[in-house]
Amino acid sequence: MTTTDISLALLLGPQLIAFREAGFEVAGASAPGPYVEELEQAGIRHFPLKNASRAMAPLRDLRALGELRSLFRSIRPNIVHTHNPKPGLYGRLAARAARVQVVVNTVHGLYAGPTDPVLKKAVVYSLERLAATCSDMELVQNPEDVPVLRRLGIPSRRLRLLGNGIDLGRFNPGALSLRDRARVRAEVGVGPDDVVCGVVGRLVWEKGCREVFDAAARLRRSHPAVRFVVIGPTDDEKRESVTPDDIARAEQEAGIIFLGLRRDMEQLYNAMDVFVLASYREGFPRSAMEAAAMSVPVIATDIRGCRQVVDHGATGLLVPARDAPALAQAVSQLADDPVLRTKMGVQGARKAKRHFDQRSVIETTLAVYDELLAQTR
Repeated sequence: MTTTDISLALLLGPQLIAFREAGFEVAGASAPGPYVEELEQAGIRHFPLKNASRAMAPLRDLRALGELRSLFRSIRPNIVHTHNPKPGLYGRLAARAARVQVVVNTVHGLYAGPTDPVLKKAVVYSLERLAATCSDMELVQNPEDVPVLRRLGIPSRRLRLLGNGIDLGRFNPGALSLRDRARVRAEVGVGPDDVVCGVVGRLVWEKGCREVFDAAARLRRSHPAVRFVVIGPTDDEKRESVTPDDIARAEQEAGIIFLGLRRDMEQLYNAMDVFVLASYREGFPRSAMEAAAMSVPVIATDIRGCRQVVDHGATGLLVPARDAPALAQAVSQLADDPVLRTKMGVQGARKAKRHFDQRSVIETTLAVYDELLAQTR
């Protein structure tokens, strides 16, 4: 279960299909949306949750807990596997209350980090510790979260390092040509000599959009050949969502090109010269892994998650979070040095092949399912 159907389809889709092919009957639970049909065409049944929401709505979350408890008692699943912070909390509680045999949670990245305020850490860690008492296994994507969870009192036997992965067959630069690159660049309105900096993700401020907009405005004056292209949807349920007025201002003042949500990401990565991820918080970012696999050097903030993808100075550059001048300086460094961009892109693709294969994630998860089901028997 996730918050939204887009997460089920785009982030977990290959895993769900692999689980079905392994012999499981697989169903997804989330808020309904346009991706439900795609899931059902892939053989994944969908249960709509009317109370699932990305917004801060505690009363609605309590109703979601009750809704899930009723759903689990009705369909009696052998395994409930939760994803995302809020479903990870009320989903685990509901599954245990409904006496589900096996409860698994994937920790995509703890919602609080070492530099967050004490109050936020106290609340987040307390809720995480409570929910973890209801699960049989915590699959942890980022190794930096493992010692934190141990300090919260979660036994090591219920912690399994999962990592994260992508479809390396799809994100394969060898499958695309220079003609494909030129076609996409022309389509989005950038020239053959422009240096394209790609940004991928939901348009919310915590993804570093403010710093990206600022850096783009700075570089527009000093490096007019640098063009920023932003791919991703707005998130109206989030209070910190970038607004249409913000987008219009960034287009006018910084020359940023906004493409919205796209499904041809391999084509778009192939058209980039540099990839930028300026987030304040990440678990183990898929977009950065995808860019690296496509031989695009990555500039990212020096935070948990990004550090696992980017080897500073080898596959890309790490910069401080919330620091637009540092971000602009890193982009200008790579924009001025095509040889370094190529070298970093090659090293990033090699690392992706070694460490970012989604098949490893699928195999680990299936092994955990079999292990826990065997224990219940």
